[in-house]
Formats: sequence, C-alpha cells, structure tokens
Amino acid sequence: MASTCISRHMNAPRARVYKSLIDAGAIAKWKVPTGMTCQVHEFEGREGGAFRISLTYDEQTGTGKTTAQTDTYRGRFVTLVPNERVVEVDEFETANPALRGEMTITITLSDADGGTNVLAVHDGLPPGLSASDNEAGWRMALDKLADLVEARRGHRRNPGTARSSRVCQIADKLVRHLTSKVTVASCRPLPLFISHNLLPDR
Repeated sequence: MASTCISRHMNAPRARVYKSLIDAGAIAKWKVPTGMTCQVHEFEGREGGAFRISLTYDEQTGTGKTTAQTDTYRGRFVTLVPNERVVEVDEFETANPALRGEMTITITLSDADGGTNVLAVHDGLPPGLSASDNEAGWRMALDKLADLVEARRGHRRNPGTARSSRVCQIADKLVRHLTSKVTVASCRPLPLFISHNLLPDR
C-alpha cells in the first residue's frame, strides 16, 4: 500500500500546535482540504479515544467515498505524546472495496527556527485512494493548521515593542531629571551609551 509524507514549518510553539491536533473544534477548522467542509460527529481527544468525521464537498462532484458528496471516516488515537507525536488509525466508511482498510497517520512535532516543524506521514493508503490527491489534501490541511496556530500568536504583545517602550519611559525620566526646566513632550533620542546602560535586565 502507498504512503504520503508531508512536512510544514509553523511559526508557533509545539504546545499550541499539539493542542490543535487533539481538539475537536480545531480539527473542524484545519483538517479538511480546500473545497470541503468538516463535521465532527464524535471526538475523544485522548489516547484510545475514538472519533468519527465527515468531509463534504462544497460543490456537486459525485466523487465522495461514503455518499456522492461526502467522505466519512472513523478512527482512534493509538498514541499521544504531549507536544511531540500523535498516532491515529483511520478507516473510511465505504461500500467500495478499493477504499477499505485501516490507514495509520503519524504526526510528529519538532522545534525548528523558533517555531515548529510538522511532519505528517500517512501509511496504508488503500488502492482506490490516489497518493497524489492525498498529498495535495494534506498540504491544504497543513496550510490551514498553520493559519490557525499562527493567528493566535498575533494576539500577543510584541516583546520588541514592549522593550522599546520601557527604554523610552526611562529616557524621558532621565531627561526630566537632568533638565528640570524643559518640558519633555515626547521621548527624545539619547546617546547610545546611555540607552544601553539603562536597558532593563531581560
């Protein structure tokens, strides 16, 4: 049986990515190719936990594996290593013998370039499932996962901006102290040696 192997770098910590791998709400958003809608019927995000999910084509294609428009699969989490690895076994609900059989999906997370490298290996593809289509679907899904976990990062305050703000406040206080008769309307640039000496410890 065929396999596919896809990797994707994400600008988010492993813990955040891992959480999205075992959360039903997150799964509904990212684990679906473009042009399809995901519905989570059952989901137990724990080792040994079962799930059942349907992917429905947005347009009339007649190529669904369970019905003309829908691919429904069920599975279970075989191994969960927090923030490191997820192993699940899936199988389509289908009357087509060429699409039957258990498939094993292993997603491994590793630190890389200040973020997380996601490696998804899909083993045991049934003969009726195109490896190239499966790979394309995984690429679209991982792009959505990246959008999801990286978007959450945007709500955090930029550390560089916060640091610059602290330096600016200290500079203003120093100028006020040295020049009591001058009203400081804004943060004025200071000599480089003064700015470095006043930087707060990290």
